[in-house]
Amino acid sequence: MALDLTTPPPSAEPAERSGLDLAERGKTADGAPQSLDRRLLVQLHAYTGCADPARLGQAAEAAGVGGVVYQSAQDPQGVAVVTFSESDDFFVEAGRDLLLSEPFAALTPRPELTMFGRTYSIGYETDLLGALVARPVKTMTNPAWPWAVWYPLRRGGRFEREPREEQRRMLMEHGGIGRAFGESDLAHDVRLACHGMDENDSDFIAGLVGKDLYPLSKVVQRMRGTRHTAEFLERLGPFFVGRAVWQSAGPYAWALSHEGSGH
Repeated sequence: MALDLTTPPPSAEPAERSGLDLAERGKTADGAPQSLDRRLLVQLHAYTGCADPARLGQAAEAAGVGGVVYQSAQDPQGVAVVTFSESDDFFVEAGRDLLLSEPFAALTPRPELTMFGRTYSIGYETDLLGALVARPVKTMTNPAWPWAVWYPLRRGGRFEREPREEQRRMLMEHGGIGRAFGESDLAHDVRLACHGMDENDSDFIAGLVGKDLYPLSKVVQRMRGTRHTAEFLERLGPFFVGRAVWQSAGPYAWALSHEGSGH
């Protein structure tokens, strides 16, 4: 479900409280519980002072990483690079080395736009590998969906004090908007949790991608009309808006042929 920013279902809570089992959870087609201890980490770094975004893609391609390079629609010299990996170490080793090398090293970072999060399950996915790894890679690297809007958000603590059924109702309304846009091939999403990983203490990151920019803006507009967004979000943004000049699944090329739904 697009933009379904929910918490784990009640059945998952005791295991999480124990601190022993951190696997992501879903259900098989016949309703049996299942789990998978895999997730994709995704990071966005933004820069200005770039006259040739294509060179960044060439460097990333040569490094063999998976990711996307965007040229900014908000800054004529602006760019962003998204990288992804299941390995925590990637972001302080190979990923770091890439960003410290030319042509990235000559650019001016925009740290206020840095985003870093992890994929997560919400408890009903029948294809956990698809939901946690394959679908996000497919979504980010689909050449038919070059436009993107990336932003972090923080949910107020008051949301957690709402009755669970009311939480579900609000999230169903929220997710239903995203699902309608996705089924119409107008907007698709990458949803990430970033608790403890974000400098500004955001809770989630949303990446909206599609063929055109206008529908992505329309999703954000429609979401703002929901009770979840209007009453319970403390902060939304800043936003990075751009169009891809390079996309590659890199080591995750296998994800492009994964046949599960990801839901």
